[in-house]
Amino acid sequence: MKIHDLITTTDALNDLCERLAKSEFVTIDTEFMRENTYWPELCLVQIANTEEAAAIDPLADGIDLTALLDLMCENDDVLKVFHAGGQDVEIIVNLTGKTPFPIFDTQIAMMAISQSEQIGYANLVDTWLAIQVDKGARFTDWSRRPLTARQIEYAIGDVTHLSVIFPMMLKKLIKTGRGDWLNAEMEKLADASNYITDPDMAWRRIRQPGRNPAVLGRMKALAAWREGEAQHKNIPRGRIMRDETLADIASHPPKKQADLAKVRGLSAAWRDNDIGKRLMKVASEAEPLPQDEMPVKMKRGAPLGKEGALVADLLKLLLKIRAREIDVASRLLTKADEMEALAAGMRDLKVLEGWRYDVFGKDALELVEGRLAFAVRKGKLVMTHIDDMQASMEEAQDAE
Repeated sequence: MKIHDLITTTDALNDLCERLAKSEFVTIDTEFMRENTYWPELCLVQIANTEEAAAIDPLADGIDLTALLDLMCENDDVLKVFHAGGQDVEIIVNLTGKTPFPIFDTQIAMMAISQSEQIGYANLVDTWLAIQVDKGARFTDWSRRPLTARQIEYAIGDVTHLSVIFPMMLKKLIKTGRGDWLNAEMEKLADASNYITDPDMAWRRIRQPGRNPAVLGRMKALAAWREGEAQHKNIPRGRIMRDETLADIASHPPKKQADLAKVRGLSAAWRDNDIGKRLMKVASEAEPLPQDEMPVKMKRGAPLGKEGALVADLLKLLLKIRAREIDVASRLLTKADEMEALAAGMRDLKVLEGWRYDVFGKDALELVEGRLAFAVRKGKLVMTHIDDMQASMEEAQDAE
């Protein structure tokens, strides 16, 4: 494979993208910094196919990334392959408003062909290629220039190894017939709305202080306000105020701005500065949260009742057994809250649809309805149908 020098000019980038546009797939990774900013700062882009690889410097003076972004988002003939690509895709969405398409994520794909829930890149490379990845440059400040040869070599390795692994992984997916299992997961990855923060929804990420509509209404308004302040200043939202502080103000709103100086997590300057004035205005004008926006009260654990909780535990055991039997990550099949919902009597669930029903949901439903049981065979815990168990017992009795 040909490894290019760091690309720092538009002409060199255009030539590279013209060649890559003829590929069946490209592997992509990015390096970025976001510790001190709201928006991630793109510092390096690595890209490869089976023949060549390069690192592109988006911070190079005068470089135009249009050809690269067009390859990512406008060329539907080239598959874009990432590993744990959520943050990489977020950066591209920030730049273009679009996601790379078509898209494939090897971390997600590993869930369909192994029990790996969120395999890291180094472990992926070790698993498929028996190569130990040098992790020495993981904590590089990628915004500093010049980059060293070692840093660039480390960064490019993220896509050169992936370009070898992806065809091997694809072959296994085809052999096992599990490629269709990933369609919905890849569609989520390709949905741009997943990467665009709606300020009016920001409050849902914060731990909710009860279910008081007035408190939650203030939390929604304050969270949206904080999001706007952070975006405008391009600083992390936590630099405006931490979640705990915001929730405290939503629950116990100060009567006057001077009281902000008494709030844990805020400095004394908030008693008379402009941002404090804006906060007070938002808090005072917040409307109670409408009933149709109230968070759904999750029925977990004890609310299921003793019998329901026991059934949920049995479903989780069943999930472990089935995931082990078919060598798939349990998280791809279903999640704990869905199994608790099944134990509670709900039936409108993803686990009871499509391929999930075929490989797990059918047995899960039969367990809930008393048609499936556990048995130990050759020292291993397995599932067995009640009818089969009874038939075996009758055969044993007849043999005696």
